[in-house]
Amino acid sequence: MIALPAISFPYMGETYALVTALIWALAVVFFKKSGETFHPVALNLFKNAFTIILVIPTMIILGQEIFRPAPTTEYLLLIISGALGIGISDTLFFKSLNLLGAGLSAIVDCLYAPFIIIMSLIWLDESLSLWQFIGVAMIVSAVLTATSRNHTGGMNRRDLWLGVLYGAVAMAANAVGIVMVKPLLARSPLLWACLIRLAGGMAVLAVVLFFHSRRKDICRTLTNRRGWRFAVPGAFFGTYIALLLWLAGMKYAQASVASALNQTSNIFIFIFAAWLLHEPINRQRTIGIILGVGGAILVTFV
Repeated sequence: MIALPAISFPYMGETYALVTALIWALAVVFFKKSGETFHPVALNLFKNAFTIILVIPTMIILGQEIFRPAPTTEYLLLIISGALGIGISDTLFFKSLNLLGAGLSAIVDCLYAPFIIIMSLIWLDESLSLWQFIGVAMIVSAVLTATSRNHTGGMNRRDLWLGVLYGAVAMAANAVGIVMVKPLLARSPLLWACLIRLAGGMAVLAVVLFFHSRRKDICRTLTNRRGWRFAVPGAFFGTYIALLLWLAGMKYAQASVASALNQTSNIFIFIFAAWLLHEPINRQRTIGIILGVGGAILVTFV
């Protein structure tokens, strides 16, 4: 085990959480660009394989066990969680991102917080406060406002609603995948848990690809050189660096504070979409992102 130097500074955890949001937002821009040439299934397979290759040596350097002596049920739970929250959710997220663009997708992704609340109510017997209820209402209003008929920037209505549907199902699958292992995550090394979830995501994607009638065409998209220019930095920053920073934020800041700061990623995505991708910004979308992020923070923090 290699001893790493201890670094400490004021508001360290909060800084890590905020930088996590910024890094993930930048990664979404890369994923949007790579999605123009890579099929969502192929992009997700690459992203997960790339991250596994980086996480394993990181665990070895930190002296963490790759196959720790845990009950089989814990491995199965994490694998199923990864199949839902990484394999299915991320593929649908990439599909939604391709249809909606990064800016509108950022608003739809705010639905993650209400789904977490709903699943926690069902499985963990948690209660819903008045402020959380208001937050959920704000998020739903955000999506409805941003997708109103007169302010979609000329987007095809079918693509719009398919994109919203894919995004909503992606957030629901992600929420189920997280809530079902929430008690397990609290008592397990998080890098190990992330590695097993990534393996679960890879497994379900391999099955989908094997039975897909267009599997050769899907794999062929990975031969496009232009896609690699964006997929590699997207995977590196979005699923490896952001993961390490997220873990640091959760370790050094209160979980509620770190989670609320992580929600600001949607604001950064919205800004980057306009700045780097030249996506249109209108009043409805601006109102939508303010309502969505505000509601997500209420749901998470209050």
